[in-house]
Amino acid sequence: MRAARPFTIKVKRAYESPAESDGQRILVDRVWPRGLTKEQLHLHRWAKELAPSAALRKWFGHDAARWDAFCARYHRELDARPEVVAELVTACRKWPVTLVFGARDVDHNQAVALERYLRSRV
Repeated sequence: MRAARPFTIKVKRAYESPAESDGQRILVDRVWPRGLTKEQLHLHRWAKELAPSAALRKWFGHDAARWDAFCARYHRELDARPEVVAELVTACRKWPVTLVFGARDVDHNQAVALERYLRSRV
């Protein structure tokens, strides 16, 4: 039996130019990035079901002081959706994946929290 291919997963802001090395580009926002078209984003998929709930997103409000609590709450939401997470894990094992997000803060956003979640559980 062959070992599973290691993850190649990146996180990239929607407003950065797409690159060939991005592989599969998956938007993990519940809200479409302001001012961008489908063509500009070059997405393979918009995975709203991987985004934090609207209530969690509003509670967080991109407040870095709430980052750790946001991650814990978001990870619990992901735990409740194992089939959706499994689909992303499968994609990550097949080809490079870039999680695309629209937030200004490149360190405290759902794509970073999702990447952390995936790496800690697989």
